[in-house]
Amino acid sequence: MNFDFDEIIDRNNTNAAARDGFRGYLFDGDDFAMPCEDHEVVAMWVADMAFASAPAAIDAMRERIDHPVFGYTAVFDDQLFDAYRDWCVEHYDWKPERDHFLTSPGVVPALYDLVEHILQPDEKVLTLTPAYGHFKNACDHHGIELVTSGLVADAAGWYSIDFDDLEAKLADPKMRLFFLCHPHNPTGRVWTDDELRQMGELCLANGVIVVSDEIHCDLLRHGVSHTPMAKLFPDSDQIITAMSSSKTFNLAGLGSAIVLIPDENIRNVWQDRNSPLINPVSMAAVAGCFRNGEEWRNQLRTYLDANFAYVKDVLSTQLPDAVFQIPESTYLAWIDLSHYFDADINLTRFFAEHGGVLLEGGDMFIADADGCIRVNLACPRATLTDGLNRIIAAVPSRTSSLA
Repeated sequence: MNFDFDEIIDRNNTNAAARDGFRGYLFDGDDFAMPCEDHEVVAMWVADMAFASAPAAIDAMRERIDHPVFGYTAVFDDQLFDAYRDWCVEHYDWKPERDHFLTSPGVVPALYDLVEHILQPDEKVLTLTPAYGHFKNACDHHGIELVTSGLVADAAGWYSIDFDDLEAKLADPKMRLFFLCHPHNPTGRVWTDDELRQMGELCLANGVIVVSDEIHCDLLRHGVSHTPMAKLFPDSDQIITAMSSSKTFNLAGLGSAIVLIPDENIRNVWQDRNSPLINPVSMAAVAGCFRNGEEWRNQLRTYLDANFAYVKDVLSTQLPDAVFQIPESTYLAWIDLSHYFDADINLTRFFAEHGGVLLEGGDMFIADADGCIRVNLACPRATLTDGLNRIIAAVPSRTSSLA
């Protein structure tokens, strides 16, 4: 069966964050003027897709809805775990343990919970930057200091880890937790086994617990593989893994994630403080995707690969000084426009005001992201073409004003 990723679906007036919530989230409710009406903006910011969700999820939800009782539900049997375990075995040659398996309303809520459950008030969290903004938000919410170790980008936009800096910061006796994003958001790096081993060994040697956010692990470019960090350290209970089908199958609004906590003490705290309840329709959708979503995912990856190649080709001719490396995973393009803009420009607002396109500027990624933008390419080619044209057209208006 061929799936139609070219279909344009109107999400206006559906309470979608991408369309109806952008002013509050991106601009604190500021009602500034744009070159188009709000419903005409090209939304390429929040990390969900403009595609229809995977039919495997929709079919499973319909089947569950046919049972007309939606009472309190939790993971009492092994159906969800079995579907997830089989997926992990097939795709990562890794078998997670049933006793470690927990659920959460999402990876972001899990980050907030783990900071609260694990850290004392004077302890710290470390992460690699640029980084997903909620890594900092989770720490700020609990009054915890987030320390950053900046990734190093070469001239082609390839990011690597500064292991000397990482090691020095992990040696801080107050360092307790390491937030790893694997694959990395926003750069799209899939960390190699050697990089994962080196990070893991440094963390374990310093008594630092790893929380590995692997939500983008199934959105790989063709030919790229993913290794869960925990797979490389089977004898350690100090690596917590967070995964979700929400990114891969476009289910973010259903509020479901999987958290694997091997440490019994941390797991007990989680179970004491967190509700085990789960939306029954969400549970059906997740299991349905793990069982029957592979063909849709593969066609999605092919479509995304082509979108990335298209962006690379267009930027090379239209914005030749932009630095862009096709990411190994995610559907998010990380583009360095620092040649065209001063470091203090709020690019999120600039492209909304000048282009009517919504994206996320570097200031939303904690540190080490000046002049960069993150653009969501999980959209039909016609939408991508429109959005990219708006971005390109807006850049000269900025450079001419600087002249």
